[in-house]
Amino acid sequence: MSSPLLFIIACLIWGSTFWAITLQLGDVAPAVSVVYRFGLASATLFAWCAVRGDRLRLPWRAQKWMLLQGLASFALSYVCTYSSEQYLVSALVSVLFALMVFWTPLLNRIAFGTPITLSTCCAAFVAICGIVLLFYQSIGAALQDILGGGNGHFLLGFILALVATVSSTAGNALVMKVREHSGNVMLTMAWTMLWGTLMVAVWAIATGQSWQLPTRPSYWMGLVYLAIFGSVIAFSAYFTLIARIGTQKTVYIGVVTPVISVLLSVQFEHYRPAAIEWMGMVLCLSSVAWALTSGARKTSPIASLSTTPSTKAT
Repeated sequence: MSSPLLFIIACLIWGSTFWAITLQLGDVAPAVSVVYRFGLASATLFAWCAVRGDRLRLPWRAQKWMLLQGLASFALSYVCTYSSEQYLVSALVSVLFALMVFWTPLLNRIAFGTPITLSTCCAAFVAICGIVLLFYQSIGAALQDILGGGNGHFLLGFILALVATVSSTAGNALVMKVREHSGNVMLTMAWTMLWGTLMVAVWAIATGQSWQLPTRPSYWMGLVYLAIFGSVIAFSAYFTLIARIGTQKTVYIGVVTPVISVLLSVQFEHYRPAAIEWMGMVLCLSSVAWALTSGARKTSPIASLSTTPSTKAT
């Protein structure tokens, strides 16, 4: 399959996953839906590896890193993402995920002392301005609601979405540690998804969440789409692109996907952004493109692998 087609596939799938998550909300607790999704995705990946004749067992020195990545990338991140979309339009969550481009150098600075470039700081400032324009009216209304005795659910959704992006960034930083122990991408994805699934399942059981099976066909269509397309096919296309064209070009998936997500929210969630919100989105996504462009000139393909957007990734 050609690289342009793989790029289009990854963008279309990940751009639509934020909206597809809304199909799973309402009937089942967010954590339980995460278990269903990544349990199915992990089983699919293990079956794929078994058919290829791969040895499925990996040593503990690799498993401990996959456990940590599963916690960050597929447990905390996705529970927060699903929960946030109970209160925020999916398009807004997708725009916040584009900010992972800035969380990554900040995390590297805190953890490893890596310098942050001036261009990244300038782009981050523009992104913050965009986020302020995009959210300040809704956050202001939520704060007034809280002061008036309300619950301020929009603010809770905003905080959960930010936690999800930071958690995904931490998960991306662990990718390189996992790859030091195994170069089998499909197998390590299967294990990290399994660890994440098990941890979320324990959390759901400990908090007494209901495990009923929904009856809506839309829920099951969303589950299959998110597990197979969003969690298996898109990641396969993504890692193939990294090997072919390098991360400098592949990371632009993280700029395209929020645009697709916004268009889907306008169509299916009746999201009608005001002019100031459109301006905020443009500023935010433009700053991401700026940061990626300046970073591509300074970062080698291997070293920049850990700075690429997740899922998401969703």
